[in-house]
Amino acid sequence: MSAREHPPANSPAPTPTGIKSAEPAPATDGNSAPKVVAEGVLSSVRLNPCFDDGRRPVAWLHITAPGRGVTPSARSWCSCGRDLFAAGQTRALALIDDHVRHRTACPQLVSQEGKAA
Repeated sequence: MSAREHPPANSPAPTPTGIKSAEPAPATDGNSAPKVVAEGVLSSVRLNPCFDDGRRPVAWLHITAPGRGVTPSARSWCSCGRDLFAAGQTRALALIDDHVRHRTACPQLVSQEGKAA
């Protein structure tokens, strides 16, 4: 057995002296046309699943109407600081109407709608 020299473990491997460009592999059908993609690989560009379009929730309306014998309720939130709660059918319906009016008058919502357009 002959002793071979090995580079130290923490050193990078020696780099090749010449730079070669990659060449496409010839097609298997014999006409030596370059193969663009592997078989079965999608070639279309797909949308980024993490894409963020910049929209954020600003106003929320949560309505609970469970059924007979249970009191309905509603809660209205807005990023301007509004946080209202109403229990009972009459008060919940009034809060829903008030929430709709608030969405047209809130300064944060009005400026957000202008940016989206």
